[in-house]
Amino acid sequence: MDSSPFLDRYQQLSLLDQQKNQLIEELLQRVTDLETSFQREKLDHERETRFNRDIQLHEMELMQQISQIKTIMDREPFVVVLLDGEGIIFKDEFLQLGEEGGRNAAKQLFSSLHSYLLANFPSINTPKIITKIYINLKNLVELCTRSGIVPEPVVIYDFIRGFNETMPLFEIVDIGSSKNKAYDKVYETFQIFLYNCHCHQIFLGCASNSEYAHFLDETMEDGDLSGRISLLEGVTFDKDLETAKSTYRTAKFPEVFRTTKLAPSWIAPWKSTLPSRALMTPSPSQQFQTPPPPLSRTSTNTSTSGTGTGTGATLPAAVKLTDASPDFQVVRSKVSGSLPHKAVERNKYGQRVDRLDFKSIPRDDLNRLKKLKLCNYHFLLGECPNEENCYHDHDRKLTRQELHILSAIARMTPCRFGLECDDPDCIYGHRCPQSEPGKKTCFRGDTCRFEPVAHGIDTNIVKVTKI
Repeated sequence: MDSSPFLDRYQQLSLLDQQKNQLIEELLQRVTDLETSFQREKLDHERETRFNRDIQLHEMELMQQISQIKTIMDREPFVVVLLDGEGIIFKDEFLQLGEEGGRNAAKQLFSSLHSYLLANFPSINTPKIITKIYINLKNLVELCTRSGIVPEPVVIYDFIRGFNETMPLFEIVDIGSSKNKAYDKVYETFQIFLYNCHCHQIFLGCASNSEYAHFLDETMEDGDLSGRISLLEGVTFDKDLETAKSTYRTAKFPEVFRTTKLAPSWIAPWKSTLPSRALMTPSPSQQFQTPPPPLSRTSTNTSTSGTGTGTGATLPAAVKLTDASPDFQVVRSKVSGSLPHKAVERNKYGQRVDRLDFKSIPRDDLNRLKKLKLCNYHFLLGECPNEENCYHDHDRKLTRQELHILSAIARMTPCRFGLECDDPDCIYGHRCPQSEPGKKTCFRGDTCRFEPVAHGIDTNIVKVTKI
């Protein structure tokens, strides 16, 4: 019997077994690969789940931090008002009232700014208002006195004191007499507040000059910043600031600030019309123990002068002596005919020497008379240049002693012409009344209102300048 058919069949079955085993092996490998991929995907999924959970927690923390920062940023919001005193000048009615005018000006400025903020920035919740006004005080005093706005420099000093005392965040800063000092201070302060998150708006009161125009043009290049700045126009802007004015928000407060510059004259308008008068500064030898002769409140059309017995003091030409009353009041006089020459006493260096006698004045009397707010021009010169609108007292009767004290009070205010002053009728001080000859300072130190050169003056009179 032939076995070939069986062998063929066996070979066929063997081949099928091989194919089956190969298929099983391939299936097992595939399962293994799938299980590995599954485990990998499972790990990736678990990792992504943990990552997403961490991200969500971190996002919640960040949102909480942002909310806290936003709360901090919204806390204590404020606006800043930076003003250059050359272009921002308070109205005359404020300046003329002295200390009371300063208080009124501060209150009116705050009210105007508050109303403007409510109308234009309703989203700012009750912001504080910081106001800094940089001025050349010496120049302002000179302009106001020469323009006839105030009768004496002390009115401006009183105005600034009243302004600074009224609002805790309002201040007028004296920048000295250096050129462009106000611009430098405004610019540097502006840079500090420009990127401050608590500062929601900067009001910039400029003087009309090319420096401010260039500075505003540079700031304008960053569009995000221009909305944080508002221009405050006092004196009308010149052409240098026209471009900036059309780009930035502009505010005006005509109820607070002048819209025109001061126009001083080299001689005050009343100065040329006043007759020469004898100075009322008593000599150092004058004593109060000697009773003065009685004086009356009599008006006269001619210049009459009198000398107190035993006092050595010369009274103004407008005062007439009688036996009616121990009091007197200065009245106007119309001088006719020629006037006697007057003199300014000087030391060997040519420096003016006024006779001062502060040591003989009781401190209580000095302080009492200061509080009366008497008009120095009216009582010491016989005529006030601002008679109708002067807010100082013209009606009080003064004794000879009070007149002596008032003349000493006037000497406490520095004369702008200093030791070179040639006006024999000048009632202001030319040397520090607190300094002693040879000493270049006084107990006030750097805070003294008199210049350093006005200290330590030689008081020995060697020559006289006749006027």
